[in-house]
Amino acid sequence: MDTLQILLDFFAGYGYVAVFAVLLVCGFGVPIPEDITLVAGGVISGLGYANVHYMFVVGMAGVLVGDGIMFLAGRIFGHKVLRFKPIARILTQERFEAVQEKFEKYGNWVLFVARFLPGLRSPIFITAGMTRRVSYWRFLIMDGFAALISVPVWVYLGYYGAANRDWLMTMVHRGQAGILTVVAVLLLVVGFVWLKRRRMSCAKK
Repeated sequence: MDTLQILLDFFAGYGYVAVFAVLLVCGFGVPIPEDITLVAGGVISGLGYANVHYMFVVGMAGVLVGDGIMFLAGRIFGHKVLRFKPIARILTQERFEAVQEKFEKYGNWVLFVARFLPGLRSPIFITAGMTRRVSYWRFLIMDGFAALISVPVWVYLGYYGAANRDWLMTMVHRGQAGILTVVAVLLLVVGFVWLKRRRMSCAKK
């Protein structure tokens, strides 16, 4: 049985609470695809088990609360959080150094891009909290802005594709590729702006 079907069976029985709970653990770094989770929430809405607009709100709440807890864990406990084995597994020393390098290069935009990078999302949010480079409210704004792009795409895609699974999965794969393309273009733009500012700063010196 595939991941989508497992989630559909679970969500059909427990509704909004189940969707919120799974999104929460996704935020904690548990390897459950967040996009498929949101699509499943949309599908059960399309099948009449939930209201799709409420599902969108639940989806936003689930991803933001999960991300926020990761950020606060790093901010409150600092490097001590790495003593917690589940976090140490997802935030290795190599990942920590890589994330710091990305912050140096792209600034707070890393928080926006992180929402679209499943493998790096939790490490980036924890590191952002640990380094105290950004306030909690700035973090929520950046993460929330990104979530407003991804969450409705997946939830409403699931809703409209509930009756045609083959079409739905085709669109999911296209959506994943499309979002990654947009993020790649955004990174190029941010990188270009960063290089231009750095050159201007060096010229002034």
